[in-house]
Amino acid sequence: MKVQVRYFASLREALGTGEGVELPEGSTVAGARDALIARGGAHAEALARGRALRSALNQALCEESAALSDGAELAFFPPVTGG
Repeated sequence: MKVQVRYFASLREALGTGEGVELPEGSTVAGARDALIARGGAHAEALARGRALRSALNQALCEESAALSDGAELAFFPPVTGG
């Protein structure tokens, strides 16, 4: 299946606005993140498991256990802070 991945804030600066990603049927947000990390380079650094990131599936915040479907939009962004 194919999902559209979008990046925001510092992730956009490191990886661009987004990309289409092919994933196996039944993949989750965590699986998509791991597949992107496995690419190495900027993806591995920006999406590393030690980094706090939020995710949204079809424009709704979600947990990494959320199941993906063909044509879904998955977004990654750092937590928002204020002051």
